[in-house]
Amino acid sequence: MDKFFKLKENGTTVSREIIAGITTFFAMSYILFVNPSILSQTGMNYQAVFLATIIASIIGTLIMGLFANVPYAQAPGMGLNAFFTFTVVFGLGYSWQQALAMVFICGLINILITVTKIRKLIIQSIPESLQHAIGGGIGVFIAYIGIKSAGLLHFTIDPGTYTVIGKGAEKGKATIDAGASAVPALVNFNQPAVLIGIVGIIITAVLVVRNFKGAILVSIVITTILAIIFGVVDLGSIDFKGNSLGSAINSLGDTFGAAFSHAGMGSLFSDSAKIPQVLMTILAFSLSDTFDTIGTFIGTGRQTGIFSAEDEKSLENGSGFSSKMDKALFADATATSIGAIFGTSNTTTYVESAAGIGAGGRTGLTSVVTAICFLLSSVFLPFISIVPNAATAPVLIVVGVMMLGSFKEIDWTNLEDAIPAFFASIFMGFAYSISYGIAAGFIFYTIIKVAKGKIKEVSPVIWVVDVLFILNFIILATI
Repeated sequence: MDKFFKLKENGTTVSREIIAGITTFFAMSYILFVNPSILSQTGMNYQAVFLATIIASIIGTLIMGLFANVPYAQAPGMGLNAFFTFTVVFGLGYSWQQALAMVFICGLINILITVTKIRKLIIQSIPESLQHAIGGGIGVFIAYIGIKSAGLLHFTIDPGTYTVIGKGAEKGKATIDAGASAVPALVNFNQPAVLIGIVGIIITAVLVVRNFKGAILVSIVITTILAIIFGVVDLGSIDFKGNSLGSAINSLGDTFGAAFSHAGMGSLFSDSAKIPQVLMTILAFSLSDTFDTIGTFIGTGRQTGIFSAEDEKSLENGSGFSSKMDKALFADATATSIGAIFGTSNTTTYVESAAGIGAGGRTGLTSVVTAICFLLSSVFLPFISIVPNAATAPVLIVVGVMMLGSFKEIDWTNLEDAIPAFFASIFMGFAYSISYGIAAGFIFYTIIKVAKGKIKEVSPVIWVVDVLFILNFIILATI
């Protein structure tokens, strides 16, 4: 095992990798419940999507661990599943089968741009200041995810400034699309779940600063136990019949291969007038998927040494899959098409992998452990659901704090660097999207360079990416 994963070379141990893998799993396990909830609004079978989510996560994460030997986990991406449901199906009127076909094609495109080194060219073209901004921005983003998950925020929305999207409004389960009138505020500390979340943050912070072995995983366990003791988690409400493996297997046939059915690929290009829109929608999927992944790798991998200087040199000068990042990008690309075959939206590299990296994960063994956890979740899901957001949210907050160290490498007194860095980093949290943060950073980087008369410093790759993002925003604005 040491020889295969190069544990000593990467300064890690089996026990540390196991703890990291379990930590990553619990930090992202919410996707097992959230993804089926979102995609089923399109008419997809909930149980089928549930199992497709597990299968896509297992396969994608195993490829990442065994082929690329890096500690990243994959699963259907948040944001991408919302785009699938609310924009492509509800907004544009495509069937969920056609949407799956688009996701499959998106995966093929991502494989192509990875094999042809287009993704590599994009990574190489990102200025150093923006690389540091992306790293810090990832910290802002996942800390914000943690703060929301801990229930520390509530939002006030003015009457008449929101719309109800999707099905289930009568049951209180519809998605609300609110405008800029939504104002965040700190909650009142009179809810048990919130109080447990605060206690969890304190426990995590104390254990981390004292360098306690397995601090992050231990904090999850302790906070979960406290949540059970104080009634935040009701053991009596555990559903042993719902989300069961048997019912999910029986339902998988509803979504498996649906992307290639007549209702999917067979009709996707049948209306010639819609072909430009179909292509732009696939492009939107691809842009978000590609830059979510690139941002995650840059933001976490280089800061922690997972992608070393030697690996970066191999990325720039090597051929084929000579570097770990080459292999990681390829693993990410293949996972999307695999997920579409089983019946889920884009599978992507999870930023929550940073939780496992923060716990000491440095090799693919971390990913293998996470994949095993996903496999076990198919059988023990009712027990996994015991772990509340109050226990995992503090981990994301503390790891986000760790990642803010990238900001120190940016010259904030130089507005030429500071303005693009601000938009790249802060927009990630505010727009709740890694790819949109990168888009804002790239676009403002170009604007600033043109304004300073330094247009030659903007690489052709960044110009092309700017145009694609702007075109993507225009298309979305016309829906």
